[in-house]
Amino acid sequence: MVVSVEYIPMTPIEYPDEDGKPMAESDQTREYLLYSVKVLGTYFQNRPDVYVSGNLFIYYEQGIPESVVAPDVFVIFGVENRQRRSYKTWEENGKTPDFVLEITSKSTRSKDQGAKKGIYAFLGVGEYYQYDPTGDYLNPPLQGLRLVDGNYFPVVTTTLADGTVSLPSEVLGLELRLKEGKMRFYDPATSQTLLSFEEQASARQAAEQARQAAEEKAQRLAAKLKELNIDPDDI
Repeated sequence: MVVSVEYIPMTPIEYPDEDGKPMAESDQTREYLLYSVKVLGTYFQNRPDVYVSGNLFIYYEQGIPESVVAPDVFVIFGVENRQRRSYKTWEENGKTPDFVLEITSKSTRSKDQGAKKGIYAFLGVGEYYQYDPTGDYLNPPLQGLRLVDGNYFPVVTTTLADGTVSLPSEVLGLELRLKEGKMRFYDPATSQTLLSFEEQASARQAAEQARQAAEEKAQRLAAKLKELNIDPDDI
């Protein structure tokens, strides 16, 4: 007897690249998200094995699209530095983020301090930082956690002489600094703050203006000395 078996095609599991929600709920949140992704991407640009991204879906259980998280900013060591529409851990040798930064807000605070914190610990995220640009929901506004034996413990905070709050990131080899409510990454090896392209352009413009002002001042001084029959080159 011939038994006829009906073939039922398997429906491919979909892993969406977006959820239709805006990237950030406020200008401040978006500003720091973009700043962090850009400067960290530039800092690690010569490392082909370091992936920096943000606001990207990370799927961490194959076959279960609901097992997803989207950190504001994250860094992963040991994977190819290339663009992705989403990040699936089973396609990346099981690698999960080593560093995460959430730009927290009124609407995300409970998730950032609750569900996401648990997920990041489960995924083995070595360092989890939170920053509240408005200073309304986190006290202090910049906080860091480091994973030790599966549990998060606070990163020691240092307050510098000028009031700047500094938290070291062992994972990145950088510091997260908060000065007058403004968060920036700082490289202790070069004693330089990591600036955005706009900040770099502004700094170059300010330096050029200062150079021109000094040159004009020197020219005026030379002209005055000549009026007094003094050769500037003799001074």
